[in-house]
Amino acid sequence: MVEENSNMLLGVADKPPAFRMVLLAIQHVCAMFGATILVPIVVNTTAGADILSIPVALVSSGLGTLIYLICTRNRSPVYLGSSFAFIAPMIAGYAIGGTGSVFTALMIVGLVYVIISLIIRMSGPGWINKLLPPVVVGPMIMVIGLSLAPTAISEIGLDLAVVPWNNLVVAFISFLVTALVAVRGKGILQVIPFLIGIIVGYVVAALLGMVDFSQALTAQVIEIPKFYLPFLHYDLNFAAVLTIVPIALVTMVEHVGDHKVLSEIIGRDLIEDPGLQRTLLGDGLATFLAAFLGGPANTTYGENTSVVGMTRVASTYVIGLAAVIAIIFAFSGHLTALLTAIPAPVLGGISVLLYGFICVNGLKILIHNQVDFNNTKNVVVAATMLVLGLGGASISLATGDLSLAISGMSLAAIVGVILNLVIPEEKHE
Repeated sequence: MVEENSNMLLGVADKPPAFRMVLLAIQHVCAMFGATILVPIVVNTTAGADILSIPVALVSSGLGTLIYLICTRNRSPVYLGSSFAFIAPMIAGYAIGGTGSVFTALMIVGLVYVIISLIIRMSGPGWINKLLPPVVVGPMIMVIGLSLAPTAISEIGLDLAVVPWNNLVVAFISFLVTALVAVRGKGILQVIPFLIGIIVGYVVAALLGMVDFSQALTAQVIEIPKFYLPFLHYDLNFAAVLTIVPIALVTMVEHVGDHKVLSEIIGRDLIEDPGLQRTLLGDGLATFLAAFLGGPANTTYGENTSVVGMTRVASTYVIGLAAVIAIIFAFSGHLTALLTAIPAPVLGGISVLLYGFICVNGLKILIHNQVDFNNTKNVVVAATMLVLGLGGASISLATGDLSLAISGMSLAAIVGVILNLVIPEEKHE
């Protein structure tokens, strides 16, 4: 049954018919695919070495999501994908101690999550709400969505001096079809607007000669991902621990923020049920397994949360099937190549809605909790977070082999938490 205080078409425990469930799951895979494979691409390109593998990232994402669902007893419709927060630390860690040091440190990150989850289990989650009230969480989520906006703009090509006309056509059609289906779609179409938008955009791009099918034609039917395992391919190396592990404290703030947003969407407080101790445990074990296999750290994906919100389908059966499909794709050379071949303007047009929806959810948190912006303290906290998060602010600390960089949403979140705790409440005469 759908939760009483939720406007979901399908609740967390609801199971859609088989064919519809497959379509809904593929939609989630399409939503997470671009960002999940982008992390290995960026890390490898920047470092000038093959540190991460795209198929391994997909396997890690799928297995990690299944672990998360088990830990949360299928009570939270979250999809886990490759974390962007660890891109710079991974590159720095590789320079310090090589590939083995990166994965050793990422496994420890997962263990840090597990330890924090055990602490919360003993102490309760009450202190989280004090640490992260709506005036902090709302702007945090807005920053997450808006900081992703340049990615959508870049995918479309709107940041170029001369925008290719075919980019505009494909992006506009992808966006318009998705929006129209989301608003006016009936029956099954109503719950798969992103999938429909991607398919139509893909076809239009192919007709315009924008799709390169060469890799799909030459790919193997079954390709085993190149896993990178400890004690088999490398010995544990702790050289990069101080460079990578501290970022876990930052990504935990993101974890809490994403779950608060999803709580607003589905109408149930996930911090209480299934509980932050369970969600962090799932995220931590997922990240540990990902690093053990040679993949990037996992994190909750706002893109998939947006899909849940816009389609109003919160079924964990759908999320679980999406995870299984991601794993299958990782072993299928043809399917991976076809998804990789989706032109950037198609994803850009879709992302305008996805990233915008994340931002609007942050605004909804402020409205729903009636945050008083006549209170100067609230204005100071929110305004500072928005400027730091969207202005490209970054703080880098380095001493010897230790380097730590905090920027964007992470910096905004930390500063927001500190300001909310240290600034006294406004006194009225």
